[in-house]
Amino acid sequence: MASTQIQTVSSGADKLKMGASAALLVLALAGFFLLAKQGALVQWAVFVLGLAAAVGVFLSSEPGQQLIAFGVDATRELKKVVWPTRKEATQMTLVVFGFVLLMALFLWLTDKTLEWIFYDLILGWKK
Repeated sequence: MASTQIQTVSSGADKLKMGASAALLVLALAGFFLLAKQGALVQWAVFVLGLAAAVGVFLSSEPGQQLIAFGVDATRELKKVVWPTRKEATQMTLVVFGFVLLMALFLWLTDKTLEWIFYDLILGWKK
């Protein structure tokens, strides 16, 4: 049996940061809707500032640091990918299109053959 690892927020400071981040997000949304009479510019400014503060607090916590590390690792792995050249990509695309056309023709012929066998030969339903 494989052991499963459950990752939780461990320290009290991280729990406090996560709660503060959630509270800032809720306050940003509430401010956006409560300041409707102040104009769209004020609404969006409050929302964007609140969202930025929530993201900043989240990124300062341990889960936020893990998210940043994951992003850095993913970027590093993407740089290792050997992308196909334009010629290779075109050739692969043409092979895929050719296979799709071949399969479409095969399935159409199979369908028409089965239709002819069942409706014309077995049931005698002529069109």
